[in-house]
Amino acid sequence: MRTRVTELLAIRYPIIQGGMQWVGRAELASAVSNAGGLGILTALTQPDPEALRGEIARCRAMTDRPFGVNLTILPTTKPPPYEEFMDAALDSGVRVIETAGRSPKEFIAKAKAAGAVIVHKCTAVRHALSAERAGVDAISIDGFEAAGHPGEDDVGGLVLFAAAARAVKIPLIASGGIGSGRGMAAAMMLGAEGVNMGTRFCATREAPIHDNIKRALITATELDTNLIFRTLRNTGRVMKNSVSDDVVAIENRPGGATFEDIRPLVAGARGKAALESGDVDAGLVWASQVMGLVDDIPTCAELLERMVAECREAMQAGMRAFNA
Repeated sequence: MRTRVTELLAIRYPIIQGGMQWVGRAELASAVSNAGGLGILTALTQPDPEALRGEIARCRAMTDRPFGVNLTILPTTKPPPYEEFMDAALDSGVRVIETAGRSPKEFIAKAKAAGAVIVHKCTAVRHALSAERAGVDAISIDGFEAAGHPGEDDVGGLVLFAAAARAVKIPLIASGGIGSGRGMAAAMMLGAEGVNMGTRFCATREAPIHDNIKRALITATELDTNLIFRTLRNTGRVMKNSVSDDVVAIENRPGGATFEDIRPLVAGARGKAALESGDVDAGLVWASQVMGLVDDIPTCAELLERMVAECREAMQAGMRAFNA
C-alpha cells in the first residue's frame, strides 16, 4: 500500500498512531512500527527531556523500524521546555516529528537541518495551509469526531478531509473517527493518503493502559462522549463518565464557569491515575466517537493487517458497484 505518506515516513502501511498523553509510550509505539505503521512517542508524557531520551532508547530496543515523537505546543503561561524536548528527539536520531497545537514554525528549520520531517496536526483547512506555507512536510487533520481538542469549527471528517485534500499540496493524513479499514478507505477516497488513529490504538493489547479502560472503550457507543471546555473555547472530546459529566454541568450552570472552577476535575494526574488504575470514573479519559465502531482488543499487528485487508476490499467493492 504505497502512498506519498508511506514514502515520506518509510513505512509499509499509511497508518499512524497519533501522540497521546500517558499512552504514547515505547510499548505501543514499537508495536505499531513493528506492524508496519508509524508509532509515536508523546514527548510531554515524559517528565523532562532527559526522560524522553531514555524512552526513545527503550523504544529503539523494541523496534528497528521508524517511529516518531509528538510535541504538542500549547499556549500557556508556564510552558515546558519545548525546544529541549525537540533537541532530545533529534539528538537521539528520531527523524519524524509530529507537532500539534500552535504553529511549529520556530522549530522547522532545526528539524530540517537534522534531516527530520514534520507532520503537523491541525483542525482546520486555514491552519493546514498556514503550516504548509511554514514548511511542514505533511498535514494530519482532525475531524470533529476526534478525541482531544478537535477545534471550534465543528466540521466532521467527511467534509473536512475532502476540503483539506482540495486545498493542500503536501501529503494529507486523515485523523479522527477512524478505526477500521472501511473508514480508512473512505478517508483515502476523499483525498487523504494515510490515516492517524488514537482511540483505536488504545484498545489494543500493547496499549499501556489498564484492561478495564480498554473494555470500557469497546463497550461504549458513539454517543458516549462529552464535549468539555466548550464555554472556554478550547473544546475537548472525552469519554462520558462521572468526571466529564460534572465538568459539563459546571460549565453550563448560570453565570458560566472559569477554568479554575473545573481545574480539580481535569487535572492531568487524575487522568493518568484513571488509565493506570482502571477506574473509569477517576479522571478524564480522552476518547473519540469511534468507540462505537470498536468491539475487540487485538494486537497492533492483527489490527493493521485487518485494516489494510478491509480497506482494499472496500475500495474494490466500491469500484465493482460503480462499474455495475
